[in-house]
Amino acid sequence: MKQVTAIFRPIRLEAVEHALHALPHLPGFTILPAHGHPRGHGMNHSYIADEWNPDGHQHLVLVAFCCDEVVEELVQAIEKAAHTGVPGDGIVAVAPLTDVVRIRTGERGDAAL
Repeated sequence: MKQVTAIFRPIRLEAVEHALHALPHLPGFTILPAHGHPRGHGMNHSYIADEWNPDGHQHLVLVAFCCDEVVEELVQAIEKAAHTGVPGDGIVAVAPLTDVVRIRTGERGDAAL
């Protein structure tokens, strides 16, 4: 089992949702608002005073849990749908999960997904 976390631009939300709904084995997912601070554009990515823009750092965070067989397809769908080609498009991270428990039924592991 894996946890996929993606941070992307709000303007790409509809495209990301459509891409995920088109997957044959759609895992559930959650979208959260986020306000972040990207790497700076100075030497060694240090912060430079001219780059602060309070409106330019709004992003969304998507969290999805899925079985190992689906993770690559899920990552590719998010990457393609969220891509604009402009710095700040976002990032997708994949982490292993040791267990998942569905609160309503008590199912565990892949059965809970």
